[in-house]
Amino acid sequence: MGGFQIRRYRDEDDEAVKEIFAQGMMELVPACFMHMMKQPLIQMVLMCIFCALLASSRSLLLPVLALTLVLAGLRQLASYMGSSYVETCLKEDLASIREFYMNKRDSCFWVAESEGQVVATVACLPCERQPECLELKRMSVRRTHRGLGLGKALCRTLADFTRERGYPAVMLTTSCIQTDAQKLYEHMGYSKMREFLLPSLEGRLINLNLLEYRLVVQEGEVR
Repeated sequence: MGGFQIRRYRDEDDEAVKEIFAQGMMELVPACFMHMMKQPLIQMVLMCIFCALLASSRSLLLPVLALTLVLAGLRQLASYMGSSYVETCLKEDLASIREFYMNKRDSCFWVAESEGQVVATVACLPCERQPECLELKRMSVRRTHRGLGLGKALCRTLADFTRERGYPAVMLTTSCIQTDAQKLYEHMGYSKMREFLLPSLEGRLINLNLLEYRLVVQEGEVR
């Protein structure tokens, strides 16, 4: 597999960027489902359903079928959460990448290109929660090109941009199920600042936490 180059977004990248983002998010559905299954409340509910049906029916068939249906429902919930998030993002900032990122001050969108194909993305814009910082957004790498250093290179590109624009730090938010992303950010020097529950009904139901990271950028170095 050949090398890659990082460049700024062009309008002809739009379809590939959206595809990479959507695929990356939907790949998290199995991890989201496994996260659900580890929650004590969900385990207790499943056990109660099984025991109640076993006691009332005196047969294994009904409780097994019921649990199968419940598990299928939980898997569908995980898929729904992923697809809903993708749909929301495609209607918001990804609906017009040039307008949202490229035409605004201190914002940018980059892609990594390999053999003429867009294989990874990252973006940034001023952070709403902390206006003195930039915020990393839309980091995603095609499955076929992971492990080649693209994520690290994109992080460095964004850090250089942050330093050039005079911002002291980069902020980002990821989820507790995105373990590979967490490892990347921590390897690149990001520090976890806080952890909080996803502010939605589904987030509270499955106890899905978000993690906020911060990277301090200084002249000539990334810390």
